[in-house]
Amino acid sequence: MNPENEQTQLTEDEKKLFEDLMPEDLHEIMDTGVSRRHFMKLLALAGGGMLAYQSAAAEQVLTRPLSTTTPALDPASLENGVNVAFQVNGAAKKVLVDSRMTLLDTLRERLELTGSKKGCDHGQCGACTVIVDGRRVLSCLTLAASCEGKSVKTIEGIAQGNQLHPMQEAFLKHDGFQCGFCTSGQICSAVALLDEAKKGEASYVTENVRKKPTPVSLSDEEIRERMSGNICRCGAYPNIVAAIQEVHSGKPVEQTWQFAG
Repeated sequence: MNPENEQTQLTEDEKKLFEDLMPEDLHEIMDTGVSRRHFMKLLALAGGGMLAYQSAAAEQVLTRPLSTTTPALDPASLENGVNVAFQVNGAAKKVLVDSRMTLLDTLRERLELTGSKKGCDHGQCGACTVIVDGRRVLSCLTLAASCEGKSVKTIEGIAQGNQLHPMQEAFLKHDGFQCGFCTSGQICSAVALLDEAKKGEASYVTENVRKKPTPVSLSDEEIRERMSGNICRCGAYPNIVAAIQEVHSGKPVEQTWQFAG
């Protein structure tokens, strides 16, 4: 059995679900478990509204983790393998990676933390933003080996258990996302931005960069400038700014809707 696909025993309801909707895959699923391909196929059916009559069984499958262990890697398959020990979302991790492997690929492929997205893979879109030692970085341009001994926080570590971070709650309230692809990077960047503002770090629109650093009261212009490295192709920028401003100020921000006239 492929350990990457290893699963607990399917319930009778789950067997019935696959038998009805994916009969061509049933034998494989019973033999090796639910793989990522099966999961994505079921997710597509869910998006098409075909699981309503079996919602309970579908929920069991869609919320079940696909893998509980990091896939084994043969050291002989690497020409430039290095061991990297670091903290990821508060947990100690030690992984063997190619010395040229990026932090993004390490998180997604070796640690199975797929919340951080690979957008442009050139450091231009911000979708891969994570927080390293309290500072936001582009994980697609950061070598995993350079994170030895450091603390990495991804979107999976922003919430505290089932309690969402205030920034996550604000993004939900203000509809700070549409397709959601950039959202993990946007939120990580926004969380780090608040710490930068508390420290009084300057930005391009800071009026006096020689002034002794003091906590910054962020204007909408300041937020837009500091978040300019995170691109939202859906164009949810006003909502993102409103979400960040609400968390920063601690005051409700009125939602304003502008319609083309």
